[in-house]
Amino acid sequence: MAAAAAAGWIWLWGWGRRCPGRSGLRGPGPGPTILLLFLLLLGPVAADITDGNSEHLKREHSLIKPYHGIGSSSTLLWDFQGSTMLTSQYVRLTPDERSKEGSIWNHLPCFLKDWEMHVHFKVHGAGKKNLHGDGIALWYTRDRLVPGPVFGSKDNFHGLAIFLDTYPNDETTERVFPYISVMVNNGSLSYDHSKDGRWTELAGCTADFRNRDHDTFLAVRYSRGRLTVMTDLEDKNEWKNCIDITGVRLPTGYYFGASAGTGDLSDNHDIISMKLFQLMVEHTPDEESIDWTKIEPSVNFLKSPKDNVDDPTGNFRSGPLTGWRVFLLLLCALLGIIVCAVVGAVVFQKRQERNKRFY
Repeated sequence: MAAAAAAGWIWLWGWGRRCPGRSGLRGPGPGPTILLLFLLLLGPVAADITDGNSEHLKREHSLIKPYHGIGSSSTLLWDFQGSTMLTSQYVRLTPDERSKEGSIWNHLPCFLKDWEMHVHFKVHGAGKKNLHGDGIALWYTRDRLVPGPVFGSKDNFHGLAIFLDTYPNDETTERVFPYISVMVNNGSLSYDHSKDGRWTELAGCTADFRNRDHDTFLAVRYSRGRLTVMTDLEDKNEWKNCIDITGVRLPTGYYFGASAGTGDLSDNHDIISMKLFQLMVEHTPDEESIDWTKIEPSVNFLKSPKDNVDDPTGNFRSGPLTGWRVFLLLLCALLGIIVCAVVGAVVFQKRQERNKRFY
């Protein structure tokens, strides 16, 4: 248990800071000597930890200024549609106008098994509190450039979606918006806008990313079935944990993209950069023998819709038990046993003394 807790601490440390000499790129975490000592101590737990120094930028899947290879036939890397507008400083998916939809999609399928996407984005507009919408969706899906009702893209998709939702459609919700959520779909699920996707959400967190005066970032890491979403919204150059799920299965050969939509309410939805990094992770021979292009998107745990009840903090009460939650649960149980044992010993001792007085 202690090893697992330490592993989680090292992993967060490795993500927690940016490289001081490389703007926008996070890493490298603890030094190699310290990290090696911890890995030797942790044993098999270390197999789930990736070294932040072993990440390689994949330019063919990245959107970086200056924006070359967008919409041109000769070096086409990204396609855009709808209201999307390309400038020298950002890609605007929607302007601050009603009933707009726009998206941008990588032209090449991604065949990496382990990857990490850093997204520099900005959501801003003239609308006051709860008078703006709707948000941005980040995609890793089988189909691309298909407009639809889910933040400007198609419903019943195959793959992964991360929703950066700014408007609460469900008036009964107690969660705080803006809100980030994750959904994995094999084409059989429909995103319910009226409930803000609550029935199909795997996990989520409140994230105040709208109308910030500084840069806002989001990172999505997928490695060996573990999906993690982190945010950097406070201008502190540090990642903050948002979502951490295990048991996620995603195929290779899907496309990365981003889309946004507005309805009666609107905002500017801008993408400044999308940087994809390959994570150098060793896989077992059995894993290497799998045809990853034929994997069906899935998660090895399912939550009943009735369990998706909001709490005032914006999180699900039925969220998965992470390592820290298990640790705290066991710690509380241990403390409870100790307290009961002490109380029982005191009661027993007093009864013994009372019996002696009768004799």
